[in-house]
Amino acid sequence: MSDVATRPQADRADLHDLYQRAVQDVVAEIDFVCETWAALRNRPARLLREDFGGTANTTCEWVRRHRDNRGVAVDFDASVQDWGRIHNIARLPAEARGRVELVTADVAAPPPVTPDIVLAMNFSYYLLMDRADLLRYFRSVHASIAADGVFFLDAYGGYEAPMVLEEKRECDGFTYVWEQAAFNPIDSRMHCRIHFEFDDGSRIEGAFDYHWRLWTLPEIRELLEEAGFSKVTVYWEGTDPDTGEGDGIYRPATTGDADPGWVCYVVAEA
Repeated sequence: MSDVATRPQADRADLHDLYQRAVQDVVAEIDFVCETWAALRNRPARLLREDFGGTANTTCEWVRRHRDNRGVAVDFDASVQDWGRIHNIARLPAEARGRVELVTADVAAPPPVTPDIVLAMNFSYYLLMDRADLLRYFRSVHASIAADGVFFLDAYGGYEAPMVLEEKRECDGFTYVWEQAAFNPIDSRMHCRIHFEFDDGSRIEGAFDYHWRLWTLPEIRELLEEAGFSKVTVYWEGTDPDTGEGDGIYRPATTGDADPGWVCYVVAEA
């Protein structure tokens, strides 16, 4: 048996692969984007910009959907983009690879393109912890997006959101561990971590480490409106009557449930 095969699973794991498998559902995400765009606009969207794009996983899903779709993924970390270039973009059909562009930059200083759609998913903008910085970013999106463009974000909350806790979820071949390590109620800043555990007992401690602000929906909506967006709508997840859990269907809402934990989409129209 080779030395590689006898090493702990944690030592052999690929962090970005684990993250994509445990955290992202790019098919469902792009389904929502496409369906919502079609309901709001009477023309096709062709250019999508994924901010905080990292491995460009979502951008790749976008270009798969139509031969005319193009995507730009913006992130400040070139090493993560290199991983995405090798593991995500390279797996696209040859023709589609040329329709993906990776830009290493600050998302508040985006590339000179005019996207129909801008995405900020996986709560990535929570890393902007000061009001002025988040407003600056939202204003840059509004200034760069098409005149009838749509900005898609996700958000999370609930009465367990600021709690110090650890949650585990079984995935294919490993356990995903989400830890809320600290929360300061005075400024709403928090420290969160992701760990991974494996069947052989090995563990990756602090695979991903986040210091961010737990923004509330009223704050997000007000800042988007202040940035110039004409309409901001919250899309709330429905409930499966048989299980009492979320049904994966998000609809426009003005009232949400006081759940211990929820995830929703925020849709801002230019």
